[in-house]
Amino acid sequence: MKLVKMSLLAATLITSSAFAIDNVKVAGDAKLFYSTNDVQTTDVLGRTGDSLFSKQTSAGQAALGLGVTADLTEGISAGAHLTALSAMGLTNIVGAVWEGGAQDEFWFDEAWLAGTYGQTTAKVGRMTLDTPLVFTETWSIAKNTFEAGVLINQDVPDTTLVGAYIGEDNSGAGAGGAIFAGVTANWDGNQNTNFSLTNGGRGAYAVGAVNNSWKPLTVQGWFYNLPTAANAYWVQGDLAMDMGLLLGAQFTGIQAKGINAGDDANTAFAAMAGYEVKDLVTLSAAFSQTGTNDNGIGVGGNVFGTGQSKLYTEAWWNYAYITRTDTTAINVTAKTPEELTYAALGLYLTQATVGENGTGVDPKQDMMEVTLEASKSFGPLDASLLYILTDAEDQNLDANGDGQSYSTVQAYLTYNF
Repeated sequence: MKLVKMSLLAATLITSSAFAIDNVKVAGDAKLFYSTNDVQTTDVLGRTGDSLFSKQTSAGQAALGLGVTADLTEGISAGAHLTALSAMGLTNIVGAVWEGGAQDEFWFDEAWLAGTYGQTTAKVGRMTLDTPLVFTETWSIAKNTFEAGVLINQDVPDTTLVGAYIGEDNSGAGAGGAIFAGVTANWDGNQNTNFSLTNGGRGAYAVGAVNNSWKPLTVQGWFYNLPTAANAYWVQGDLAMDMGLLLGAQFTGIQAKGINAGDDANTAFAAMAGYEVKDLVTLSAAFSQTGTNDNGIGVGGNVFGTGQSKLYTEAWWNYAYITRTDTTAINVTAKTPEELTYAALGLYLTQATVGENGTGVDPKQDMMEVTLEASKSFGPLDASLLYILTDAEDQNLDANGDGQSYSTVQAYLTYNF
């Protein structure tokens, strides 16, 4: 499902505490995802579809995930996760899959070894990552992962220090019929994904610090070095008061490298305010603005992903709009818990407006998205139903090249075991 926007402190603590494993643990999930829209579509046979639930405008797929972790000796643990995809005969009623091709495929998206000594943990291998500008995306039926080495230290009170080297990743555009330019890219058709060298074989480096000395406030700072491509940074502070008040601020920037990089630098900032009425509703509003660098360099998105961003204004479904050059974005979110209305309800509104220095040749790049979500858990089974209204100037173009609004309906079923 969609990426959960949690604090980096929580993510790093979860990562480090997960190493305290008792013997062997096996867990997994089975997924069935479906999506349909009414975009004007023509398939390879020339058949046109422009209505919900038609084959040409629908996608469906099943997935099985199975993970195992184990203690090898005191302070040393290991883990692996297998993902398998199958069209399950759904291609008779849908025109595309979420990831990969129509054939059954499987691969190990995690295979790591970790060691802990005192307050320091080292982890190496194929793994998920969660940093502001390099992270694993979970919106699709399969996730992107990285071949990396990570070092985490918590000797400083209320502070987590992180250092990472990322050597390879599988975060390119989708292929083989996937319609969502998915995160498990470059399928080779041999039950595996091609993990490709990051940054032209030079890799990428990241260092970060997360501090929670004053419990209502979490502050984090990150620096990234892609030796042949760019330097980037991210600074963020989040305040969550007992009274329910939520405040946040983010600032990020990127500087391109190379002989011809010139003035290829840009920045973005975002702010968020919200209020949580416990067991009733959580409301938030956010604003972001990217820089006006007319060289067209975007800022704030996942460096090795689809362009999804951890900025507060990110859309539910239409990624890579709010991070375009000279773009103003707003997001309004309202969520209610499952206990209140028999199902958890969510309303998400994102508006991205591109200024006169916007990216690309075509100046028509504004986007508005409204998403309605209803989700409920039935024991180990999680179910979600979504309606997404998209009005983007560069999508669903008519004969005159004007973007037309369209609807998307999605259903997610996940059985956890």
